[in-house]
Amino acid sequence: MKRLPADIPGNRDGMNENFLLIAGPCVVESKEIVFQVAEHMAGLADKYRLPYIFKASYRKANRSKIDSFSGIGDEKALNILSEVRNRFSVPVITDIHNPDEAVIAAQHVDVLQIPAFLCRQTDLLVAAAETGKWINIKKGQFLSGASMQFAVQKVIDSGNEKIMVTDRGNMFGYQDIVVDFRNIPLMQNIGVPVIMDITHSLQQPNQDAGVSGGIPEMIETIGRAAISVGADGIFIETHPDPALAKSDGANMLVLNRMDDLLNKLVALRRTISSFNN
Repeated sequence: MKRLPADIPGNRDGMNENFLLIAGPCVVESKEIVFQVAEHMAGLADKYRLPYIFKASYRKANRSKIDSFSGIGDEKALNILSEVRNRFSVPVITDIHNPDEAVIAAQHVDVLQIPAFLCRQTDLLVAAAETGKWINIKKGQFLSGASMQFAVQKVIDSGNEKIMVTDRGNMFGYQDIVVDFRNIPLMQNIGVPVIMDITHSLQQPNQDAGVSGGIPEMIETIGRAAISVGADGIFIETHPDPALAKSDGANMLVLNRMDDLLNKLVALRRTISSFNN
């Protein structure tokens, strides 16, 4: 398996030989939750020698209902993300939703993430690129892996080659998502690191109640499959108590189960790598 780029956020002391871990709660819902998750995950990343990026959205713009939780306030949430960087010495990634957010968010984080539904938005991609930050483009649920070359090219043409892409499955009917693992090598052919989102790919959207469902018991299955086919990284949302999470709790992994999962995925990565040497 190829190494991650040496300058990818989270790489320390040659950790880029392992897979990249992007993990955290769905959204900044409180400083206490964010710090608890960041401290736990930073410790696990050190334990397993994984390059690590802490993830949390400072605001959720894509909600089914107008009264769904969207955040604690942009400035407050971004300042908490800045505190995570300083306190735990880890890079941070967060979503942006319109071009005006790019420069503001870039002052607080190391990686700007383009949400899946917005991955074709040219103005958003260009604005993100122009910050000079690493950009993570999530593949739209409506796109093939190969078609992501055009989103990547928009960022490159805007003067930024620090790009990774993340698969989160494809819509299957109205209320389910499935993963086509062919998309991992197809996107790697574009020449960028490819991450597999192993929680959102188990989402069950468009439920009648207006709140997405999920199948968290399949997280390990998707993770193992992603590592087996050579994904460069794993994206996972986690929370101390997903039942109480204010966003996407139905498809998050309980925080105290992360150690066991990473132990298995790191061992599998090591085994797969041995076959390729």
